Amino acid sequence: MNKIIKFSANRVWRTYPGGKQLDAIEGKENPQDSHFPEDWIGSTVEARNVGRESISEGLAMVLDGQGQSVPFRDLLKTNQRYFLGEDGGTVRSMDDIPLVKYLDSATRLHFQAHPTRSFAEERLGMPRGKTEAYVILEIREDVSDPYIYAGFQRSPSRAQLKEWIENQDIESIETCFDRIPVKPGDVFLIPGGRPHALGEGILMLEIMEPSDLAVRFEFERCGYVIPDEARFMGRDIETALDVFNFDPVPPENVDAEFRCQPTLLSTDKRGNCLEELIGSDKTPCFTVRRTSVNGRFARNEDAFFFGVVIDGAGTLRAGDDVTHLQRWDRFFCPAGIKEFQYDSESGMTVLECSPGNIGETIA
Repeated sequence: MNKIIKFSANRVWRTYPGGKQLDAIEGKENPQDSHFPEDWIGSTVEARNVGRESISEGLAMVLDGQGQSVPFRDLLKTNQRYFLGEDGGTVRSMDDIPLVKYLDSATRLHFQAHPTRSFAEERLGMPRGKTEAYVILEIREDVSDPYIYAGFQRSPSRAQLKEWIENQDIESIETCFDRIPVKPGDVFLIPGGRPHALGEGILMLEIMEPSDLAVRFEFERCGYVIPDEARFMGRDIETALDVFNFDPVPPENVDAEFRCQPTLLSTDKRGNCLEELIGSDKTPCFTVRRTSVNGRFARNEDAFFFGVVIDGAGTLRAGDDVTHLQRWDRFFCPAGIKEFQYDSESGMTVLECSPGNIGETIA
């Protein structure tokens, strides 16, 4: 069964505009921004879009063994042990699969916060929260000061924030944050509970727990007003405020709190190397690695992963099966494929997104 599964585009409607870079990646003749700024890669999660409940969005589709188009989620369930592997002797759950996205913003996104896993379990009856990570891929040419907001640098009181949200005093909310500059190659981890917003003109790979839960405490961007029921996860403002981590992150602590530095895991001194961008020391929710290929790079892995080619081109060989890879391609490597090798004469870089150590305690 040594088959790598490649994914086609899976664009998803969102409340903010973007996606011009994704149009270009897909080879469209006239790339444009729209309300489809995200591509959910191999997604087993359905999007929560109020007013579009009749439209199935988010689930990735693939071809099964008979050449029929089926949800990727359903294919995984046909042999969960092979595709997802085990964790501590138990077959991994579908809830262990991280949600991986291309995200291309044309504007600053709404201010928002996501619940931790413990909050989602105890207060919302959901199995996963939404800790998330960003790998910055490209910046639009017309954006000279790319940035993100993450955590309150100057925390308001709960009562202040409630008043600002109710009055939509975005100017006051924005004074709680400093801009954090970003560039291609930067990696950030945003734990659940931390308020944040992404700046305009950023193409990134976003890796997160498999949910679409969000407290959107800015109600309008670019003329679109978020419906009431989509603002606080269908709950009231008091529940939404309980999601927030109000602990301040002063400017001098921002990098230590959110920015992730790569750790070299292995190298053969010929240009092939494997780096860990986000590991279990940062979060048990998922793992992100970066593989740099120069020639032939043999690998041995136990966990499944989503692969995204962010530079160059090459092949991935698993047994007798050879998968050709180009820049921006995305694929799934099942846990049942223990040994494989990358080959590239011109060089290739692949981001690999895997499950985390789910058994660990998560705040």
